[in-house]
Amino acid sequence: MKSWLLFIVLWAPPVMATDLESAVPQMDPVSSTTLGKITLGLGFILLLIFVLAWVLKKMQLTPNADNRLINIVSAVSVGQRDRIALIEVGDEQFVVGITPGRIEKLHSMKKRVERPHGENLEQNQFYDKFTQLLKKGQSDGKRDQ
Repeated sequence: MKSWLLFIVLWAPPVMATDLESAVPQMDPVSSTTLGKITLGLGFILLLIFVLAWVLKKMQLTPNADNRLINIVSAVSVGQRDRIALIEVGDEQFVVGITPGRIEKLHSMKKRVERPHGENLEQNQFYDKFTQLLKKGQSDGKRDQ
């Protein structure tokens, strides 16, 4: 009885392995379709990283944003690469011109200009639109249920 068991144990694995090899279709790992899928996947991931970095830059969600000593109260673009900004350093405010090669003080403000609600106006508008969309989506979801 032990010899039959030994015979089955020694004979069964090669038979099972050959059955599995014939059942699984062979694929070429370096085929054009496989490389195309890998390339598209990598391209999508890189695009996603760049889009998220751009969104974070536009929203100015940098670490320690609340602990800055120099704050930009407002800024406006006056050309492709030129801006005029109202900056705040401590209790003083300055109007500066910003170009790719230089930053120049244009004016010192005698009267302090306050930000609306302590934030940038563009960020307030984005926040308001975003919360409206969220509320609309939640109310649409409740109606469907």
